[in-house]
Amino acid sequence: MSRENRAAARLAATQALYQMEVGGKGLNEILAEFESHWIGREVEGEQYIPAELEFFRDILRGVLEDQRAIDLEIDSTLNDGWPLKRVEAVMRAVLRAGDYELIKRKDVPARVVIKEYVDVAAAFLAADEVGMINAVLDRLARKARPEEFLA
Repeated sequence: MSRENRAAARLAATQALYQMEVGGKGLNEILAEFESHWIGREVEGEQYIPAELEFFRDILRGVLEDQRAIDLEIDSTLNDGWPLKRVEAVMRAVLRAGDYELIKRKDVPARVVIKEYVDVAAAFLAADEVGMINAVLDRLARKARPEEFLA
């Protein structure tokens, strides 16, 4: 699969995580919805790039399985006075998916993970929020993979 297919999987995973939190949908329901109606389809006149489905599924399942640990890690990385629950839902979805990849997907370089999720954030959020996503993911990456940031 290409970089574009992985980028599409990250975008879809972020949207799915957001919809699961805001809409209260379960994993099976959201997988069925995204795989049959969104990924690689035309929606409201916009053609969606086919996503790498296994990568999409891995991110969703991984975030859900490890959400407590992921949320604690993000919470401890955010600035004091800004617990994760105070962060807007789209930002939570981006941070959770990004942190999952940083922790569990060592096959993807940390700098690639950061850049990709900053790009996802830029599709939905204002510049200052995108900057915050970048800073938080950078701190999370340096904790999870310090060896990638030497020299």
